[in-house]
Amino acid sequence: MKTLKLAVSLTGLLLSGSVLAADAGFALAQKSGCLNCHAVDKKMIGPAYKDVAAKYRGQPGIEDKLVTKVKNGGGGVWGTMPMPPNSQVSDADLHTLVKWVLSRK
Repeated sequence: MKTLKLAVSLTGLLLSGSVLAADAGFALAQKSGCLNCHAVDKKMIGPAYKDVAAKYRGQPGIEDKLVTKVKNGGGGVWGTMPMPPNSQVSDADLHTLVKWVLSRK
């Protein structure tokens, strides 16, 4: 019985950690202004985050590549509207944001 309670408690902690990470990613996207041009599930000025995740899912080294792209800005992959640089966002926050974007389904 104690083992079952421990397993249930650990599962709850793991799930709450996932929820907290998701909330942190969304909160950073709001705070950093990302949601002015992007949405999770529909194209706005920029691509939907779910489409970004689908395009890059499973590619080796993609997190670092996307962090660099978000930090420096870029264009041409999703259309003619360039993404402005986001150099004001810390590298740690950029990694959190990119991980969150790549986890969208």
